[in-house]
Amino acid sequence: MSGAVVTIGSRASKLARAQVAEWLGALGPRYPGVQFRRETILEGGDQDRITPTLAEVAKTAGGSAFSTNQEAALVAGRVDVVVHSLKDLPTAVREGTTLLTTPGPREDVRDVLCGETLDGLPPGARVGTGAPRRVAQLLALRPDLDVVPIRGNVPGRLARLRGRDRLDAVVLAAAGLNRLDMLPDVHQVLDPALFPPSPGQGALGIQVRSGSAAARLLAGTGDPETDACVRAERALLAELHGGCSVPVGAWGRIEADGLLHLSAAVTALDGSRQITGAAAGPADAPEKLGAYLATDLVTQGAADILTAIRTP
Repeated sequence: MSGAVVTIGSRASKLARAQVAEWLGALGPRYPGVQFRRETILEGGDQDRITPTLAEVAKTAGGSAFSTNQEAALVAGRVDVVVHSLKDLPTAVREGTTLLTTPGPREDVRDVLCGETLDGLPPGARVGTGAPRRVAQLLALRPDLDVVPIRGNVPGRLARLRGRDRLDAVVLAAAGLNRLDMLPDVHQVLDPALFPPSPGQGALGIQVRSGSAAARLLAGTGDPETDACVRAERALLAELHGGCSVPVGAWGRIEADGLLHLSAAVTALDGSRQITGAAAGPADAPEKLGAYLATDLVTQGAADILTAIRTP
């Protein structure tokens, strides 16, 4: 497709730009005759910085706080490809679109406590995060903490470690910190075995219109191993009918035995109860593994936690 122009949609943040550059850095040499052009698309979560929770923003937007407008632009033909943070993309993508094989290698899946360590935080320390999963998992480990809801981009959340109303620590994804080269000097990378990340965290989601020229052009891209891991995580989340407002963590990886290993946790918002599980299976059946582990979590009582969270 020499001379072709492919328009890439993404959010406006520095992190979104870094993710597009990362994807194109690996992809560009493979398509020397193709011109890739970028278009910025504002999402509800970018425009509304006042509403306290992303779940409320998503309800107003009629979809996801961080993907609805990009998906609409893709369906309308305004862009040919959208580069997402996969953890922000709902498990059911918009009709008429599809996700390509996930690019690899995946960035660090883990969360990072910035500004202090868990053991170093004094009783009652103020820790900032806007994610229900992170709130729940923090309180499960340290029920004494005062978890403060914060939103915004990575630099803005790190800035809360300074100033008059400073926080003792904030929790951010290692992937975003690494992509922006903003990992602070004082930090603790949280063990995903104890603090499983959001499904898809650290991975990019490449969305195209089904059957489009861009879909055909890019069909052979991506990394099957990374794709298997995130598909297992997203299948588990879908089976639990979860999203960004539900405290579900999942971590998939292919280990030395060649099997896909998946571990997960569902945690009550106050940290008082946590259901965990793990399973392994063939890497060529990730959705089956995700569904199996989700069923195991439900059998253990995860449904009760999720029902309580969803009940007004």
